[in-house]
Amino acid sequence: MQILLANAKIMRNEVKLTDDIALTVPAFINEAEKIAAEMAQMDVGELARQLHCSTAIAAENWERFRNFTIATPMPAIMAYNGQAYKHLRATSLSAEALGFASRHLWITCFLYGLLRPTDAVVPYRMENDVKLDLTDDAPLNSYWRAVAVDAFGNTATDVLVDSVRADDGTLVHLSTEEYEHLFHWQRVCRELKVVQPAFYVRRGEKLSVQAVWAKTCRGAMVRFILENKITDAESLRAFSYEGFNFAFADENTNPQRLVFIRET
Repeated sequence: MQILLANAKIMRNEVKLTDDIALTVPAFINEAEKIAAEMAQMDVGELARQLHCSTAIAAENWERFRNFTIATPMPAIMAYNGQAYKHLRATSLSAEALGFASRHLWITCFLYGLLRPTDAVVPYRMENDVKLDLTDDAPLNSYWRAVAVDAFGNTATDVLVDSVRADDGTLVHLSTEEYEHLFHWQRVCRELKVVQPAFYVRRGEKLSVQAVWAKTCRGAMVRFILENKITDAESLRAFSYEGFNFAFADENTNPQRLVFIRET
């Protein structure tokens, strides 16, 4: 079983590493460096427009892109600090759980494509619809889907599909819909068993997805998998997290979708 988790916009500036964590090289580092190099050539105003952010955030990321190849790297699983990662709490994972993560977890992003947890990353900000000369002015997600390759000529779709098929053929999709566009998603769904956990809040008779709870539970479920070394999707039905009262809902579940509901 392999797991897919999205990156986060919020990143740490540094991580103190222990001796038992060895950084690895991202599969698509050459593509990331090309993207970062072109982003560094933009002025702050253009970066703000492309990244849909304030001038202050754009200026910070202009500096980041200019220093992309010399900045101090961090392991991907510890570099992100958004809602999911706050509840994944990667810095407190045991060495054994991190070792399991390095074999089973993929992190999606629009700068590095696909990352393993110990892959070395530096702070950045990136959006799926950034347009570059590199991408022939097409959105960045389409570049990842059709053009970007690793050192062996494999696309992100190839790498993901091959890794899951080399395991047991099951992909637990805890990323989000926008990251599906990194891949030929129809091929992913055709060649793999894709299981997507979904987290709902019930108020009266109404079920809804609340972004904060969904992100929280995605991160917490990844931690649950890593700590318990779970290798089959059926075992995810036992997921619970710190009294937040998300319970598996068998009647709402199907083979492709595991539903958890929080009663309020």
